[in-house]
Amino acid sequence: MKYRYLGKSGLVASELTLGTMTFGAGGWGCDSAESHRIIAAYLAAGGNMIDAADVYAKGETENIIGAYMPNIKREDVLLATKCNFPFGTSKNGVGSSRKHIITSCEGSLKRLKTDYIDIYYLHRSDPTVPPEEIMETLDILVKQAKILYPACSNLPAWRIVLDHAEARRRNTSGFVCGQYMYNLVDRSCEQEIIPAMVHEGIGFLCWSPLAGGLLTGKYYDAKEIPQGSRFELRKSLDGPRFWTERGLRVSRALVDVSRECGIAPAKLALAWLQSKPYISSIIIGARSVEQLQESLSVVETAVSKDVLDALDALSAPDKNYLWSFNEESNEQFAKRGNPFPGTIIC
Repeated sequence: MKYRYLGKSGLVASELTLGTMTFGAGGWGCDSAESHRIIAAYLAAGGNMIDAADVYAKGETENIIGAYMPNIKREDVLLATKCNFPFGTSKNGVGSSRKHIITSCEGSLKRLKTDYIDIYYLHRSDPTVPPEEIMETLDILVKQAKILYPACSNLPAWRIVLDHAEARRRNTSGFVCGQYMYNLVDRSCEQEIIPAMVHEGIGFLCWSPLAGGLLTGKYYDAKEIPQGSRFELRKSLDGPRFWTERGLRVSRALVDVSRECGIAPAKLALAWLQSKPYISSIIIGARSVEQLQESLSVVETAVSKDVLDALDALSAPDKNYLWSFNEESNEQFAKRGNPFPGTIIC
C-alpha cells in the first residue's frame, strides 16, 4: 500500500480507502461478521482510512464499525463519517444547521465508540445555511477535539470556494479533503470541482470508482439490468447514474482494452484513477473479503502509459462550451508554469 497527502494538511492517507456503505445494508450488503473480516483484511494490507456516514444502513454501519473499534489501534487509523441527510424524525434532523451538525456528530461518536472523528464531512450542500454558521460550527467541534478535520462531499465548486473563504476569514484551515463520484463513466468533476479543490489545496477522494460494478466487465453482453444483480437491487440510484448509453459504451470499450492487455477491467479502472496526481485516495467498497482482496490487488498492477492513454481516450467526456473554452485558455496559460501542483505522493 502506498500513501498520499490529503491536500495541504500533511495528513497521510492510504491510496485506497475502505468504504463501508455495504456494512449492514439489507439485500446487497454484508452482515456484521463479514464486515469485521473486511476491516481486518483492509488494515492488514496497510490501509489506514475507514469511511462511513451516519445514514448508511440508518446508523447500523457506524454501529458495526464501533463494535470493531476495540481491535483497532486508534492512532493508526483515520476514521471518517458524514452528516446532512435526514436522520431520525426531528424537523431539525437534516441539513447543515448548527443544531443538526452537532447532534449528528454526537450520535456518530456514540455509535462509532470513539472520542473523536478524524475527518468529518458535510455530506451534501445546504443552501439554506450561510457559510458563517457552517464553518463556525465545524470550528467549534475542532476546538472541542470531537473532530480533527472538516471535509466536504458533493458540494458544488462555488460553495467549496465560498466556504473556504469563510474559513480563511476565521483563520481556520477549512476543508482537508472532499469526496465525489468519479470514474471512467462520469468525469464531470474535471470541469470545475477538481480545479477548485486543487486551487484551494483540498485533497480529492473519489467514490464509486467502478461505477456501481459496471466497470467490472460482467455486464458486457447485458441488454438490460440483470435480475438479482447489485444493479437491480440499487437501480433507483446506480441505474440513472451509470446504466446509460455512455456508461455501457465505456464499459464495453474497457473490456476490449482489458482483453488486449491482459489486465482485468476493474483493475484497469482503478489503475486509471491511481494515475491521476490530484487524487488523494480511492474509496473501495466490498461485500466480502474476496471482493476486497480483488480491489486491493490493484496496488500491485503495473499499467503502461499507452494503456492509460487509451483509457483516457475511450472515456473522454462530452464537453460543453464553458468547459472546452476554459480548458483551451488554461492550456495557453499553463505554458508559463503551473502555480497549483497536484497532490504530492510520498
